[in-house]
Parts: sequence; C-alpha cells; structure tokens
Amino acid sequence: MKRVLKRVTFIAFSVLLFVSCNSKKNNKITDNKVTNVVATPASPNIILFVADDHGIDALGAYGNTVIKTPNLDKLATEGTKYTNAYCTSASCAASRSVILTGKFGHATGSYGHVHDYHHFSTYDSITSLPVLLNKAGYTTARIGKYHVAPEKVYHFNTVLEANPRNTVEMADKCASVLKSDKPFFLYFCTDDPHRGQPFTPEEWDVPNSFGNKKEGYKDVETVTYNPNDVLVPSFLPDTKQTREEIAQYYQSISRIDQGFGKLMAMLKAEGKEKNTIVIYISDNGMAFPGAKTSVHEPGIKLPCIIKDPTVKNTNVTSSAMVSWVDLTPTILDMAKVNYNKNKFHGSSFKSTIGKKEAKDFNEIYASHTFHEITMYYPMRVVRSNNYKLIWNIAYRLEYPFASDLWASSTWQSVYRTHQEYFGPKKVQDFLFRPEFELYDLDKDPNELNNLAGKEAYKNTLENLKSKLKSFQTKTSDPWKIMWNHDASLQGTGVNL
Repeated sequence: MKRVLKRVTFIAFSVLLFVSCNSKKNNKITDNKVTNVVATPASPNIILFVADDHGIDALGAYGNTVIKTPNLDKLATEGTKYTNAYCTSASCAASRSVILTGKFGHATGSYGHVHDYHHFSTYDSITSLPVLLNKAGYTTARIGKYHVAPEKVYHFNTVLEANPRNTVEMADKCASVLKSDKPFFLYFCTDDPHRGQPFTPEEWDVPNSFGNKKEGYKDVETVTYNPNDVLVPSFLPDTKQTREEIAQYYQSISRIDQGFGKLMAMLKAEGKEKNTIVIYISDNGMAFPGAKTSVHEPGIKLPCIIKDPTVKNTNVTSSAMVSWVDLTPTILDMAKVNYNKNKFHGSSFKSTIGKKEAKDFNEIYASHTFHEITMYYPMRVVRSNNYKLIWNIAYRLEYPFASDLWASSTWQSVYRTHQEYFGPKKVQDFLFRPEFELYDLDKDPNELNNLAGKEAYKNTLENLKSKLKSFQTKTSDPWKIMWNHDASLQGTGVNL
C-alpha cells in the first residue's frame, strides 16, 4: 500500500511539474517579474558606457575640431549619433537612477545625491534594469561610478574594481565579463570628466584638475591642450580661467576615449563585436555653471551614440528626440526581453536606430528637484518640437550653486570682479529666474529670448503648461500640487 501511495504521489508531482514547465513556454516579464530565463547564447551582449559630466560640446563626432576622441568618433561612424538626446536631470545620482529604472526620479524617491549627508535613495519597491536582465538570463557586471542606492534595487552579479579615472585599467578589469559564456550586460561608468578634488583650490584662479595628474596614469597617454585653442561654448564667459578649465576638461575626456578604445579592442579580440550592442552616453552636461544642475540645453542635451551590429545603416545622425528615461525599455527591447510597457515612464526608441528622422519622437520631459540636499530648486521641462518650456517651481529663491561649480575659477572670475554678465546672460538673471521660460529653440538655441510673457505665444505657453500637468499626473509627480495647490497627488503624510 505504501509503495502504491509513493508511486501515485510521484506521478502526481511529475504531472504538476510538466504542466508548470509547459505553462512557461512564452518567456516574458509580467509586472516587471521574469517568469523564466529568456536569454540564449544568440542574445546580444550589451555595453552601456556612461561618462560623468560630458556634454556634446567636447566630442569630435559632434563637431569639436580641437578635442581628440578618435575611438568615440569611430563609434559614431559605425552606428547612430543622436543630436536630440536628453537626460531628465542634470545631476549625477538623479540621472543615473532614471537610466537604470526607466522612471523619473520624482516617482522613485531619487530626488538628488545618494552619498554623504544628501542620502536620497530609490524606493525599494522599484525593479531596475540589471535585476530585470539578470532574471532574463543575462549576467550583469558593473565597474566604476555607481552613485545609486539601495544596492538590492540596483544589484549586479559582479562588481569590478579599478581606478575610475583610468579607463584603460577599467577596460582590462572587464576581461572576465567579455569572456562570459552567457549574454552579458556591462555597465561601465567613469569618474571622468567630473571635476577633481579639491574642489576649492588654495588660490581661487587655479583651474580644477578634472582628475588629471602631472604624473599621468598607467598605460594612458597624457593628452594636453593649449587653453588658447579650446572652444568656449556660447553660454560661458570667454575668460582666461574658463579656457584653462576647459583645457583640463578636454584632457580628462581624451583619457575616457583611450579606455573606450581599449575596451572595443578587447571585445573584438574575443570575437564578440558582431553580437554586442554598444551605447555611449553621459549622465549630464559639462561641470560648468550654466550646464550641470541646469535644465537649459547645455545641462541636459547630451551625447548618445549607439552601435547595434544588426542595424545595416551606419554613420547615421538621428534627429529623434530621445531621453534617458527611455533607456531601460530600449535596452530590454534590444535584449529581446518581453516586458510590461506600462511599468515604465519611458518607451523604447530601438526603432529609431539607423534612421535620420523619427516623426513619433518629437517630445521629451525633464524633472530636476535637488542636486546636493542644500540645492532645492525644482524645475520641470517639456520640449515639444521646437518649443521648450521650463517651469521654475521655486522661482522666488535664488538659483542654488553646486559647491564645486561655485568654487570654480570660471565662476569666481566673474563673481569676484562683480561682472554684470556671465557669458551672454546677466548675472542677476542667472541667479534669479522667472517662473516660466519659453523658448523657440529653432530661432533661439541659446535660450536667451524668453517668450513666456509675450501675447503672441500665449496659446503655445498654455498648451505646454497643459502637457506638463498631464506629464506630472502620469508620472505621479508630488510637485503637481504647486499648480494652484492642487492636492490631487498629495501623499498620506497629510493628516485629514
């Protein structure tokens, strides 16, 4: 009798197991949960290479004729270069949280910096890109700057250690990942060209190092630049101090380029370049006043170069408007992982790769709240075709400075001498901003002519305001309450 019972039990278990396995034939992610492994050896490897504070101003592929970036320029000839690619917040940690979640920071608690006393952190209910890819059968690895929290939300299988200022060393450390038998996702994040410590020099007019050292870095050629030769972006003052700092910034970027070239050579040596998608971006614009921490174009309009070996068209310049909030769904799409599109604020732009134009990609949004915890200045942005609206929610406050930008000789050269202008803008207008800024970027790419108060643009202004409100509702933005104190999104912290 016992033997019969055991046999019946075994058969019943086997049937249940068979039914269970067959119910999972269609591998997919439902509600951002993977029901089975979907990756196969034929699935593409993916490298997401993220620089720190690199604007489109300093890349040969984007028109800079002075800086030396041959490896990144080559990537552009082999893939697609986007000229309307945007981060959602020009702040390192906040931007990186969006890159890895596909959600705006105001909806995930990622309002600003993670480190030190700033201590902003993503809600632990969020499922990030590396976790989703790992559940889909990818091996995931990261190296360099992390700057997101908590770790369980942004978990990678492998954490590699190297000097994040030496991208050649970083590339060498990735050898084991490139040899992986499983499809891999490599998150490669440099500290360059972020400003280097100390942020405040002994003498105010000494340029920041941007991580450069007199003795250089092992296996890296030191590429220096003459301050007289650099290209000063139009939003900055053309001073001796600005030029000296830009020369240091360029040197740091040339170091990035060498490490990127090393990584691509290693990938080719492994025979995997034809099955590896490579993406190059930056988290936000150059670390100069008027760019980083700002939602003006120099702060949020960034390099984005994608090489997908399966796309036949190469050396393409795309005008499609894409955003870092789109990266997670785009990468999942590239990895051929099915996912619930409603779980992300962004959407895949995979279809735009290799195409010069994409009519459906003509609108982006941005959302900045903090950088450092002492820098409360929430801004919301919509760009629709050529019009861009900035809502400075805390416009009654003086625009706050990041500590490293305040100490920069570029800013101090204007501040200490009581100059009326910082670049083309008055210092007073730089520090005290109107509630709304409306620009026609086709006619005014430098965002100098605010149309918000002009009768001829009243309908445009109201239309874009309506778009912002809808965006805030869709993405659960707590700051929607600031429209006439609309409490429809008020959290449970209010006692009724």
